[in-house]
Amino acid sequence: MKVLLTGGSGMLARNISEVWGEKGSNYELVTIGRDTVDLRDRSATLNYIKRLAPDKIMHSAARVGGISANMADPSGFLMDNLLLDSSLLSAAMECGVTDFLYIGSSCMYPRNYRQPLLETDLLAAPLEPTNEGYALSKITAAKYCEYASAQFGVNYKVIVPSNLYGRHDHYNSSSSHLVAAALSKVHAAKSDAAEEVVVWGTGNARREFTYVVDLASWIVQHIDAIGEWPSLMNVGLGTDNTVREIYETAMTVVGFEGSLAYDTSMPEGMQQKLMDSSLAHKFGWEPQTSLLDGMTASYKHLMASIR
Repeated sequence: MKVLLTGGSGMLARNISEVWGEKGSNYELVTIGRDTVDLRDRSATLNYIKRLAPDKIMHSAARVGGISANMADPSGFLMDNLLLDSSLLSAAMECGVTDFLYIGSSCMYPRNYRQPLLETDLLAAPLEPTNEGYALSKITAAKYCEYASAQFGVNYKVIVPSNLYGRHDHYNSSSSHLVAAALSKVHAAKSDAAEEVVVWGTGNARREFTYVVDLASWIVQHIDAIGEWPSLMNVGLGTDNTVREIYETAMTVVGFEGSLAYDTSMPEGMQQKLMDSSLAHKFGWEPQTSLLDGMTASYKHLMASIR
């Protein structure tokens, strides 16, 4: 029995692989990245799936980036993700793969909509413009999974994590997400004996972050029950923090005693996108790691990576 995991170099996939190895399983986990097959190539993807013949697929591969990256190339984020998702989903269907886990994104939900966000809020209102291209690609794949499951009786299910951070995060502050960028910038400020760290926006926008090991552990433990899951399910921490609080936590973790300065000329994205994950609690989802504990562990990983 084989399980294919895409996005092998990504944070979530690397954590799933490590947890999988710790847990042990009757399934062989095959993890692939871009060096194995370019999932944007429909023919190459189909040929690979035919040769591998996986019993399940967990699809975490995506072209991702922060606000600045999404704003700079919305067409690229839209098209690249449409291509790799459609190639893999169509290959899975053609090859008779019945269990498919698609990793969605909280960016799929409407901009400045009610809080917390429910699964039924998908497509209820306009999207956040700063990452609309990426969000549209994720919504398209999620709807395909819903349609295919209803039409063909397969288990093509979507989970929507909140923002993730933690082990194997990407700490290049020009393209990383908020927690990793905050830790990286605050560490650099301390190393340079700077007096302040510049934060985009007002610092008042709120974000929900889940420690990636919590999500990876839940996926590995519960993937065999995918047939019982609803078509789409939120998996978030259940609480959120302001950007200011996240930077202040980074300052505490790093030991930086300077101040924060706010560049209000820069975009800060949606003001809030807290998700209601109560549905997932019925399927064993119980994240355990607080923001302080998770950022403390993340900073240790950052320091180990630059030594």
